[in-house]
Amino acid sequence: MELRHLRYFIAVAEELHFTNAAQRLHIAQPPLSQQLQQLEAEIGVKLFHRKTKRQVQLTEAGKVFLQEAYGLLQQLETAVALTQRIGKGQTGQLRIGFTSLAIYDLLPLILREFRQQFLEVELVLLELTTSQQEQALKDSRIHLGFAHPPLVDNTLSYSCIQSESLVVALPSTHSLAQKEHISVESLLSEPLIMFPRYLAPGLYDLVMGLFQKGDFKPHIVQEAIQMQTIIGLVSAQIGVAIVPFSLHNLQRSGVVYRPIIGQVPVIETALIWKQDSLTAIAENFLQFTQKFIDKNLQI
Repeated sequence: MELRHLRYFIAVAEELHFTNAAQRLHIAQPPLSQQLQQLEAEIGVKLFHRKTKRQVQLTEAGKVFLQEAYGLLQQLETAVALTQRIGKGQTGQLRIGFTSLAIYDLLPLILREFRQQFLEVELVLLELTTSQQEQALKDSRIHLGFAHPPLVDNTLSYSCIQSESLVVALPSTHSLAQKEHISVESLLSEPLIMFPRYLAPGLYDLVMGLFQKGDFKPHIVQEAIQMQTIIGLVSAQIGVAIVPFSLHNLQRSGVVYRPIIGQVPVIETALIWKQDSLTAIAENFLQFTQKFIDKNLQI
């Protein structure tokens, strides 16, 4: 049994007239009659009573088969429509990795607008370090990631979506808080709050590089994993911290942010992916993100 048999049967069942059905299907009447005879022979029951050579009436079995045929065609149309939406990246699941730093600026805005445009896409978000995202891409556990170059795996593709300077976060009551800009030298004797290097080696090396340029050794008094924890410790006056500019969006009371004097390194946030395993949804997300970035750069 082929799909055309069902379509031919439905046309005749609705018209109850071979000539009218043939015209509707844009085929000649004899081939239509032959196809329906083949269908009846395959099923093993009569679907029509022939009133004349052209007019027919559905048998009881034919009436049941008509309802089932409607259902089968509806299921097929639904399957085709779903397959087309998946093929176009309009529905399905998209797994995205992100670092804790990425959540403080562009990422929430990108995700919000993407969800508004792609209502049928299920977003699964996983907080992972950059190195963890690289491994997750290799293992196909995520489709894309928001991470911070440089990447260890040079087979992965990436596109920078944001560059930001490092700034000093310090208690609002600190004597340096009165200054508009702060030198690295003035931080030499200050207790520094940092994160472990394994969490973000690129950012860690940028921060340490600031001190190494002046041949200084920072006085690290506390390590914390989460950026919000680091800012919380600054608020508690445990020490100062050097963090990306986007952390000012955290707006923690008792904390101020000041730019650093001189040539300050920047940290990049990039969208990373594995080129040979991009799904249609992931490709849509890449294109959407690039348009989003271009639009916001013009504002």
